[in-house]
Amino acid sequence: MQKLFHLLTAACLTLLPMTTQAQTERVELTLSDASTLTVYRMLPSSPPADGAPLVILMPGGSGDESLARDLHFWLGEELRERGWAVAVPVSPNGRSFRGSNNALIPLLVDVLQEDARIADGKTLLAGISNGGMSALEIAAGSPEDYLGVMAVPALVPERLDAAGLRGMPIYLRIGDQDELSWMNRFEETRTALEQAGAIVDAGLVFMAPHMFSMEWETLDPWLQSVRPQP
Repeated sequence: MQKLFHLLTAACLTLLPMTTQAQTERVELTLSDASTLTVYRMLPSSPPADGAPLVILMPGGSGDESLARDLHFWLGEELRERGWAVAVPVSPNGRSFRGSNNALIPLLVDVLQEDARIADGKTLLAGISNGGMSALEIAAGSPEDYLGVMAVPALVPERLDAAGLRGMPIYLRIGDQDELSWMNRFEETRTALEQAGAIVDAGLVFMAPHMFSMEWETLDPWLQSVRPQP
């Protein structure tokens, strides 16, 4: 899956202007527990006076640096152009942000929101594949801190207490030609989220593999619906 992600994102990157890479800031941030985290950060060119809303965008697979960098240039740039402050964290131990690594994300949000260009308040969680599952885990643990979850794609993690997702807006997409056969679990995943009380916008992406281009005609309205109003 990691090799496939690199191949797909490399193809996407060749279509982006060279200025995209110049806008990326790779930073080493010290969290409140004294640990450090590498983050690819991107800010809108003209953030509002009270700061741009923040989205934490988590890569799939192991969450290593190459995956985070590719995701930042690919999907992160699209979100930045839509007025979001984007942060793609790099897993410190090659385990993505599943399990105990979940605890790093709230600490990361605190540090990022110290920047006046980034708005305080709730954060949007987004993730690709393993990163989408991380987003669901983190949101279920402290739903009061998050605007919603953009899982493109994701499955409901095993042993997840989904009760915390009640009332949570969730945008879920899975490719209908997913080479990992996640499309066969689409209905199961949607049903589990809906039974937990989440507000689910779910669909299969036509003729799409595990990694796919976003359906902006449906994603843009969803992003607007969860975006904090000035």
